Amino acid sequence: MTDPAEKKREETGTATASVADELVRMILGQMTPGASLPSEAELAIQHGVSRVTVREAVKMVAGRGLLDLARGRRAVVKEPDSAALGEFMYFLVQNDPRGVFDLVEIRSSLEVQAAGLAARRATRPALAAIETALKAMREAQGATGAEEDEAAFHEADVGFHLAIALASGNRMMITLSEAMAPALKRSFFMSRRGRQLRGETSEHTVAAHARILARIVAGDASGAELAMRNHLADAVRDMRAAIDGDNRGG
Repeated sequence: MTDPAEKKREETGTATASVADELVRMILGQMTPGASLPSEAELAIQHGVSRVTVREAVKMVAGRGLLDLARGRRAVVKEPDSAALGEFMYFLVQNDPRGVFDLVEIRSSLEVQAAGLAARRATRPALAAIETALKAMREAQGATGAEEDEAAFHEADVGFHLAIALASGNRMMITLSEAMAPALKRSFFMSRRGRQLRGETSEHTVAAHARILARIVAGDASGAELAMRNHLADAVRDMRAAIDGDNRGG
């Protein structure tokens, strides 16, 4: 029987979100496409919640693109698609310190080349989109200290990198970059913390982005690639500083 505290937790939706997160861990870490989830009853016992909570959690996970729901049978793990790929990347960045470095390694392959291609192929509208994203970063930087401004800064930062992918003209790069966006935004919060520990401000990040844009606008593919590579090297240093600070309790 569910105790009053658990009932309260379920009513607020906390239990549903918690079970959904646990299901994502199980799907990504232990299951393969085509495998069926345990029954609602089994999951309810396993997580100590009601079947209603399990049912809502399963719907939540299905909404993330990880499960296929069909009437009359158990939920089935879906084949990976862009939504599932994005969920997997976000999960690793959020839950595994190594995930942010896995992400940067992918970015080093994808975004360095995207910057070079953008320098060769970008149309005027594509360049304008990159410039708009950089302007949004500067505007978000204008008022410091508020959580909303930090979030807006990271949102604009993601927009900058997506605009470069779009300017590359490579459809696969665009799809991968879009899938990567939620994980990228999550990693930016860690980068910011590490940057502060290293005694740097967001102005350093804005300047790095401005250098990338300048090389793209100039049509300098090798220069754009180098500017992006240097920017990602800074990101690695920031993330290491953040993790070291967490380990020291800073």
